[in-house]
Amino acid sequence: MKRIALFCSAGMSTSLLVTKMKKAAKAKGIEVSIDAFPEAAMEKELDEVDVVLIGPQIKYLLNKLKKLCDEKGVPIAVINTMDYGMMDGDKVLEQALKIME
Repeated sequence: MKRIALFCSAGMSTSLLVTKMKKAAKAKGIEVSIDAFPEAAMEKELDEVDVVLIGPQIKYLLNKLKKLCDEKGVPIAVINTMDYGMMDGDKVLEQALKIME
């Protein structure tokens, strides 16, 4: 099973998005594990993760977080601001799946 990890400042705002992404995955018959964490926990949460998405509010940390992800061979991207703002679980799930290809 593929594992998607979302990170934001405290892991709170991405939690709602995770719920919507899980609903979208279930509707499409995709088996995937999706979790949200605060960015401060990234280093210890990267094991067994297939892709990392970060909230747009912490995109200023992308270079720092990319180094952590590169060390583990995990791709990382910033969630599209519009999709994040609209809490569009379907589009964010598609973004994650595309990155994992």
